[in-house]
Amino acid sequence: MVIAVVGANWGDEGKGKITDMLAEQADIVVRFQGGANAGHTIVNNYGKFALHTLPSGVFYNHTTSVIGNGVALNIPVLFKEIQSITDRDVPTPKIIVSDRAQIVMSYHILFDQYEEERLGRASFGSTKSGIAPFYSDKFSKIGFQVSELFDDEASLREKIERVVEKKNVLLEHLYHKPLLSVDSVYGELMAYRRMVEPYVADVSLYLWNALKEGKDILLEGQLGTLKDPDHGIYPMVTSSSTLAAYGAVGAGLPPYELKRVVTVCKAYSSAVGAGEFVSEIFGDEADELRRRGGDGGEFGATTGRPRRMGWFDCVASRYGCRMQGTTDVAFTVLDVLGYLDEIPVCVGYEIDGKVTKEFPVTAKLRKAKPVYETLPGWKCDIRGIRKYEELPENCRKYIEFVEKEIGFPITMVSNGPAREDIILRSAEI
Repeated sequence: MVIAVVGANWGDEGKGKITDMLAEQADIVVRFQGGANAGHTIVNNYGKFALHTLPSGVFYNHTTSVIGNGVALNIPVLFKEIQSITDRDVPTPKIIVSDRAQIVMSYHILFDQYEEERLGRASFGSTKSGIAPFYSDKFSKIGFQVSELFDDEASLREKIERVVEKKNVLLEHLYHKPLLSVDSVYGELMAYRRMVEPYVADVSLYLWNALKEGKDILLEGQLGTLKDPDHGIYPMVTSSSTLAAYGAVGAGLPPYELKRVVTVCKAYSSAVGAGEFVSEIFGDEADELRRRGGDGGEFGATTGRPRRMGWFDCVASRYGCRMQGTTDVAFTVLDVLGYLDEIPVCVGYEIDGKVTKEFPVTAKLRKAKPVYETLPGWKCDIRGIRKYEELPENCRKYIEFVEKEIGFPITMVSNGPAREDIILRSAEI
């Protein structure tokens, strides 16, 4: 069976923990899109980790971790991550890298930084990890695929010359920055070849054979629906599809094999970076939620940036779940809300004097004002509870209210950062 774990909202929903938990029953865990620009925070028996490229199943000896063809592969970051976990007594994970994955080059990171500087106040709030320039090159057909590292030198240098010529026009005339050289780019690629060579494989064939053998595959998505370049809050989106449907493309799997989509929703909202965020809150109210949120506060796992905070948004989450093709909702960080007397929930958007429950395009989203319903809080710590019926009544009412509003079944409730802090509402999980 193939299961996807994806996000409903702006990212940072807690997908890492859910993947880590479900990976116990998986044989293979695949990252199928995105790059090292966002991270998944995981707390388990080994400690607390922030992963950026490695799949969240690396903490199990029985799993194989796969970097799919849809990933923006920053090779030094990948190997730095491997070192960072093995240095903390995590067994060396079994890793396979797709020969069709493409490589984030050092100049992609520089171009990302240069463009954000050039745009100034009109910038996209990029993490400056090179992701947009990487995907731009991929679709302009001037990126470097892992397989090309093993081409003959003459062919590779010929391509590098074409790429460098184009890049240097921008560097000289738009950004006024130092130029690239063919030798430096070739040297960088050869260093990457030496690092990645032992891990390279035909991933789509590997997964095809695994399916024929009856193995269980877990797909791990990055960010969430609202950061999808087609269906998100464009243009303040990421550069690869964040939808479960793309898992088939980004991993090289038949689409009909995807049987379950676990979509992760936070019990409140948070976001890193610019873009529309209707239920956003500010000031002391936001600071308090940020301080209490997540595990040690709501700050980006990759950037450390303070996350923007808001109340749960049923409009955005219903849309996010619909676009993901959700079969199960994992409702996370519910324990954080235990300090509140009352909990606002955004149930609609007022746009030009009319209230809608449907998520609109960005131009209309900019005009939207949140419509709230307020629910009573439960005013206690719910960590350690393992049975749904043992949750406080108002806590259960909050879950069931959200479930009804979004229209998708909440089958998992996370009430703490650790792997075991989970309440299963379905015997099938």
